[in-house]
Amino acid sequence: MARQIYDMNQRFRILIIILLLVTIGYAQQTSFLDAKSLTSSITISPYQKEVAGTVRLSFDIIQKTDSIYLDAKNMTFKNVMLNGKKVPYNVTTKHLVINKNLKVSSGNTLTFEYKATPKQAMYFIDWDNDGRKQVWTQGQGKYTSYWLPSFDDMNEKLVFDLNITFDSNYEVVANGTLEKKEVQENTTTWYYDMEAPMSSYLVALAIGKYEKKELLSNSNIPLEFYYYPDNPETVVPTYSYGKEIFNYLEETIGVNYPWSNYKQVPVKDFLYAGMENTTLTIFSDSFLTDEIGYKDKNYVNVNAHELAHQWFGNLVTEKDSEHHWLHEGFATYYALRVERKIFGDDYYYNKLYNTYRQLLEAQKTDTIPLMHPKASSLTFYEKGAWALHILNEAIGDAAFQKSVQEFLTTYQYKNVTIDSFLKIVEKQTNFDIEEFKKSWLKSNKFPKDVAIKSLNKNTSTRLLLALDKRPLHETFDDINRRREKIFYGTLHEIFRKATTIEDSLYAKAIFREAFTSKDIKIRQGIALALQKIPKEFKTSYESLLQDNSYVTKEAALFNLWVNFPEERRQYLDLTHNVTGFRNKSFRILWITLALMTENYKRGNIKSYYNELINYTSPSYGFEVREQAFNYLLQINAYNDVAIKHLILATKHHNWRFKKDAERILNILKKDEKYSELVNTYLVE
Repeated sequence: MARQIYDMNQRFRILIIILLLVTIGYAQQTSFLDAKSLTSSITISPYQKEVAGTVRLSFDIIQKTDSIYLDAKNMTFKNVMLNGKKVPYNVTTKHLVINKNLKVSSGNTLTFEYKATPKQAMYFIDWDNDGRKQVWTQGQGKYTSYWLPSFDDMNEKLVFDLNITFDSNYEVVANGTLEKKEVQENTTTWYYDMEAPMSSYLVALAIGKYEKKELLSNSNIPLEFYYYPDNPETVVPTYSYGKEIFNYLEETIGVNYPWSNYKQVPVKDFLYAGMENTTLTIFSDSFLTDEIGYKDKNYVNVNAHELAHQWFGNLVTEKDSEHHWLHEGFATYYALRVERKIFGDDYYYNKLYNTYRQLLEAQKTDTIPLMHPKASSLTFYEKGAWALHILNEAIGDAAFQKSVQEFLTTYQYKNVTIDSFLKIVEKQTNFDIEEFKKSWLKSNKFPKDVAIKSLNKNTSTRLLLALDKRPLHETFDDINRRREKIFYGTLHEIFRKATTIEDSLYAKAIFREAFTSKDIKIRQGIALALQKIPKEFKTSYESLLQDNSYVTKEAALFNLWVNFPEERRQYLDLTHNVTGFRNKSFRILWITLALMTENYKRGNIKSYYNELINYTSPSYGFEVREQAFNYLLQINAYNDVAIKHLILATKHHNWRFKKDAERILNILKKDEKYSELVNTYLVE
């Protein structure tokens, strides 16, 4: 009976611990545990989609407690030792709980072995097909604990060192400095060392077939730019201004880059544009581009945004998501400043104007203010950047930089609130911080009048504001009288409005003049805006097919194909060798139009169709597959292979792609032509 009572008490005690973990929240542990460092030696088995290893956690107890825990999702453990001795522990689906009375002490060590099959946060790409085999992580939020026992609470900062064993034929990149590599028979262990603490969500690794270009910043920070060995032509255009961006941010922020090095690695099928893991930005390989593609879509903004996070988010970290402005607002603003430095004032203000319009439209339905955990991405990023733009204009560059410097140096490697920053600004200036906070951070309205006053400082956006208020011809006549060079972004808006006005003669005059330009960006605006092509512009519009712009070529081909059916074969012949962006958008459009063009190269129809079907394969990135799926739907041309690939896509880790695949699958289920085949494969 005594033994039974003990067991019941022990089970009851464990149950209480678990309930406390659920009810008091993760943040509470920081009041009694101060984690110092975590060293993990892991082996990754990509075909089994497993990770296994050992962990050594060093920590202090700053207030006595009867248990501590690590966040660990669906893991198994063995050989759990506290200060060299076996210790009672409990494993839940979310935690490793150490059941031990602990007094205030320093220099404690917890060691254990673990194994995990991560359902998210660590992604195994193409190990079941012939695609580009990779392993990469994405820990933003509370996800690192799916593959590494750690702390979901971003207020718990510690030094992470990773020792990673993997196939020697691959490159392994992780946080920190690569101290050494040890080669075994078929594997290599990479030893990465971090010197300063960070939150667990910033722990990362990327594994794949890579080569790299190395540079030194002006402050002697090693910069590593990774690329695919089979695409060396992408290095220069993709990483354009890479060193300049680093140097500019370090100088403009006014605080030295806080880490040992900086690496950028592209990966296939990434969840977002990029992620600012400490010293290691992982970004979507859709940004890899050639010289032509760079003119249409570049990596500069994402590059600058993720690098800015190394200070705003990594060096100083929000206490919770109510203060997310300190991450995304600052990173978005400093990325805009980088673009202003590289592309000029007109570019900068044009982007502000575009987000000004988006925010005005969004506030009709979006009622959540910036200082709220559930604010939209548009609010956190774009309204957040606008707020900093206005603050900088109000207090001046010198005071703004000084405030940022003090903020970063005062709270380095710590967690902060918005007031942590605003109090420093208030101390440095006489600016009305409370009114600023009320208008920009707490209100769900966008301060339109303040924004307009700022936009009027720039000629290009002043013209755009004028276009919002008066007829197009009045604004355009003013421009012609002054003979000023107009920024291409402003011209794009003029072209868009010209297609909607009733005075077709006036609209034609605008386009006639624009066609004389040799500026690729201006001509791109014509291609995008002029979807219904007047016959008198046919020859001029056809010349757009020769422009060195994939966006221009793609829009021009489609619009010409629609407007002039009798010339379709000629347009296809002129562009049959163009592939376009990495997502193959031009090639997939071209194939679709070729299949829809009557009597066009009938001997090649089967090969064109098979190529389109092939683009639905998992060996291609989801951007390629998504387009192929949608074009096949439009031309009603699915076969059994494409349907199998579509069903696989409904299980993809990228939720946007997955959702679109589910949408298309539901349409096919209702179509008599496909329903039986779809249901058969779903059962399989």
